Amino acid sequence: MQFRHALIAAAAALSLAACGTTTTPAAAPAASGSPRPTGPVLTIADPWVKTAAKGMSAAFGTLTNTSGQDITVLSASTPVSPMVELHETVEDGGKSVMRAKQGGFVVPANGTLELKPGGNHIMLMGLKEPVLPGAEVRFSLALAGGATMEFTAVGKDFAGANETYQPGHGG
Repeated sequence: MQFRHALIAAAAALSLAACGTTTTPAAAPAASGSPRPTGPVLTIADPWVKTAAKGMSAAFGTLTNTSGQDITVLSASTPVSPMVELHETVEDGGKSVMRAKQGGFVVPANGTLELKPGGNHIMLMGLKEPVLPGAEVRFSLALAGGATMEFTAVGKDFAGANETYQPGHGG
């Protein structure tokens, strides 16, 4: 029976990858006595990361939660940056300012959360290596409850959303 569930989950992940979604699905924890979900619960569509030679960059995409419960993304990591934060963009004194998102990102039950320039995003600081156009950058998201989600984002040139980084306003 578990083999059948693993096959169904693998087939679902492959079909999503063919549609432009790059992800390793995170399954919601099963309630005791309940069957585990057979397909992805949290996915990301069109993941990309802003190209940069050094310093800072950011990752974007649309997170989709197919479960009946909110999913909280607590943190992110990537091999190309030693310091990664979940950021929001807010108005402060008439300027757009990026800051760490307290409590992480909440992807609503059966809903989506867009990570976009000028909004919520995954911030990479102190790049260890350049992010070049077309580069494939691996990410891991840590979710509340102990689950993780892996995905690969593609490096893309982008010149917009020139917010200011405001250190000291988050975790």
